[in-house]
Amino acid sequence: MKKIYVGNLPWSMGEDELAGLFEPHGEVVSCNIVTDRDSGRPRGFAFAEFNSEADAQSAIADLEREVAAPGSRA
Repeated sequence: MKKIYVGNLPWSMGEDELAGLFEPHGEVVSCNIVTDRDSGRPRGFAFAEFNSEADAQSAIADLEREVAAPGSRA
C-alpha cells in the first residue's frame, strides 16, 4: 500500500468526495482529512492510501496534469 499527501484542499471537501476524486486512478483504501484538534475544522490537507504504488503514481501524474492545465479534461 502507498499513502500520499494531498494539499491545498478546500475546507468544504469531505473524505468521500476526496476518495471519489482518486477512484478513477486506482483502488483507494482510505482517505483521511486532517482536522484541527481544538476546533475540529479541516486543516486543508489530507492523506490518501492506495492499494498499490502504481495506482498512487497514476493519481499523482494525472491530477498534476489536470491542475497544470485546468479545463482540459479529456
